[in-house]
Amino acid sequence: MAESQQREKQQEQHHHQPPPPTPTPPSDPPNPVMSESPISDSPRYPSWFTPKRLLVMFCVINLINYVDRGAIASNGVNGSIGICDPSGICTAGTGIQGDFKLSNFEDGSLSSAFMVGLLVASPIFASLAKSHNPFRLIGVGLSIWTFATAGCGGSINFWTIAICRMLVGVGEASFISLAAPFIDDHAPATQKTAWLAMFYMCIPTGIALGYVYGGFVGSSFSWRYAFWGEALSMLPFCVLAFVMKPLELKGLAPADTRKTLEPIEATSPLIEDSDVTEKASWPSPAKKSLSQLSRFSRDMKALLLDKVYVANVLGYVSYNFVIGAYSYWGPKAGYDIYHMNKPDLWFGAITIVCGILGTLAGGLILDAVTATIYNAFKLLSVATFLGAIFCFSAFCVRNLYGFVVLFALGELLVFATQAPVNYVSLRCVTPSLRPMAMAVSTVSIHIFGDVPSSPLAGILQDHVKNWRITTLAVTSVLFLASGIWFLGIFVSNKGSSDEDGKEEVSTVETVKKPLEENRTEGAKDPVEA
Repeated sequence: MAESQQREKQQEQHHHQPPPPTPTPPSDPPNPVMSESPISDSPRYPSWFTPKRLLVMFCVINLINYVDRGAIASNGVNGSIGICDPSGICTAGTGIQGDFKLSNFEDGSLSSAFMVGLLVASPIFASLAKSHNPFRLIGVGLSIWTFATAGCGGSINFWTIAICRMLVGVGEASFISLAAPFIDDHAPATQKTAWLAMFYMCIPTGIALGYVYGGFVGSSFSWRYAFWGEALSMLPFCVLAFVMKPLELKGLAPADTRKTLEPIEATSPLIEDSDVTEKASWPSPAKKSLSQLSRFSRDMKALLLDKVYVANVLGYVSYNFVIGAYSYWGPKAGYDIYHMNKPDLWFGAITIVCGILGTLAGGLILDAVTATIYNAFKLLSVATFLGAIFCFSAFCVRNLYGFVVLFALGELLVFATQAPVNYVSLRCVTPSLRPMAMAVSTVSIHIFGDVPSSPLAGILQDHVKNWRITTLAVTSVLFLASGIWFLGIFVSNKGSSDEDGKEEVSTVETVKKPLEENRTEGAKDPVEA
């Protein structure tokens, strides 16, 4: 009896005990695919790396690039072909032209051969930035540049040095397409345009240093040493680009995330509308090539439909048309119109001083008035219009010193557009499109700008036989550039906004959303059952 009472008491105590807590399943179970961050929103630096060091490194690389352009055009490297006077006394040739006995056409082709590689490779590197780490792509490009420049020093005839110059353009393409987006990503919010101005200031400075460097090394040692010196100068940056922890660009998934998501992108119907089974049967290289081509076509379509971007590039093409003609025909026109003594020195000095001061001033002014696309277009339009007036007036005056003063003021204003125009190209598109935007802009201003401007100006001069009329006609194109950028003010005011806080919805996010929805539905099914 006592045992039964004790047993009943134990059972009663057991029933009154609170039930054990039910373990709560994690709201978001770990997923190896989803654990990766889809977009790199914040830069990941090595312990010693800072944005200022990035800017300094890119400025030095850009400087070396343009030192090479100045060096190959210098007399010490380019040289001259050997000639014989009527009395039979011959003078030996010097430099590249003298050693390889090049005609003027062949010699002139070398200075622009790099453009072939640049125009072909720029869109390719920009497109690859979406599937490969952009910082590593810069390292690949710099390695090609270093190898090609050293090859220029070891060339044996016209074709070997011409091929090496084309490869120099291929190597430079990755840097031109990707450096500006990196600077824009890592610059302080209030100094983005000023940082871009410092970067583009290296263009006139590098060309000027290239003239001096090429002349000194070529005359003191040999033109070959000038190229080998450039290759040695770039070599540390090649090593650094591969050794240091790679940086990411805003709007692009980190490299490890891209590798994880490759199978999803290859088979997801959200990415491609074609039959999945058929795609799975294709070889991997074919799928990758098709994916790259599809991505490139989508990016190009997005750029061409962006009215702000198109207006900016059209204005930039018109602007570069004039700058290209000035750089090639300016000294000859100055000598003919004003009988300048050493016109190369006059135009070189004006371009260097005004290029540095004007480029820095343009970036600082835009930051001071608040850097937006709308303000950038206003600065581009006003600066170009005033610069066109001063340059046009300079070629109208009869006095040499009046020309120098007016032309210097005009170039100061014209060069103030360098930072704002590239700011617009970067900020009018989504972050992942910025490398392609810079690549297409670079290709466009060369194909439609400075490349055709020199021969077209030459054809006009052959017809009118008056350099004053020719230079005034060329300068008037600046008014066209100003007008196009003026229209950009209204286009940007209607539908465009600055992209500081805007992130593109990436392929990763597109795939992630349906997977999360499926996972949520799967978790709800047992409860509903």
